[in-house]
Amino acid sequence: MLLDALLDAWALVLPVDCAGCGARDRSLCADCTAALAPSPTRTRLPDGTPVVSALDYGGVVRQAILAFKEQGRTDVARRLAVPLAAAMAGAGAGVEILPVPTSRAAYRRRGYDPVALLVRRAGLPAVRELATTRRATQQKKLAADARAGNRDGYLRAVRSLEGRRFLLVDDVLTTGSTLAEASRAVRTAGGEVAAAATLAYTRKRVQHPGVRSLNVL
Repeated sequence: MLLDALLDAWALVLPVDCAGCGARDRSLCADCTAALAPSPTRTRLPDGTPVVSALDYGGVVRQAILAFKEQGRTDVARRLAVPLAAAMAGAGAGVEILPVPTSRAAYRRRGYDPVALLVRRAGLPAVRELATTRRATQQKKLAADARAGNRDGYLRAVRSLEGRRFLLVDDVLTTGSTLAEASRAVRTAGGEVAAAATLAYTRKRVQHPGVRSLNVL
């Protein structure tokens, strides 16, 4: 897409430091690229939806994702798309890929939707069937026990999803409240959620009572 090409071109105009360690190098140096090798972990949402996460959200992984989401470093999207694609492959096949949409405010601030961009960089087709219904406080600003309530009723399907099966995709699994809300919205519209996939998961927060850890793949 034209927007993707423009974002990449702009990133190349700026002086390039490694998004993972800050060293003057490429978008990601060799060591930081190696740190993005997927090591999928399975968890479940409270409604039983299986989730596959590619990476542990810490260190280089955290720095690269924050650079991508908060610093406009779209030049690392292709690197991050590789582990996300691995998580999506591990979550199953024969389903429609449904990225969890960013809020309108976040899109205006960034100029792009991070999850949708990663899915495109992975070369995978996706559908846009969910929309936000209201403005919500940024999840990262809330304690774990406040996150679920912040997302209640936050998403809706834009049409009937009767008879369709989906793989939900998000960037980071923390308490699972965002994916749980997306799952609710799909099922309310008559669709089925087969599984979910995320680029990374937060090890400390994923132990929240709402999300049960399962085995490492």
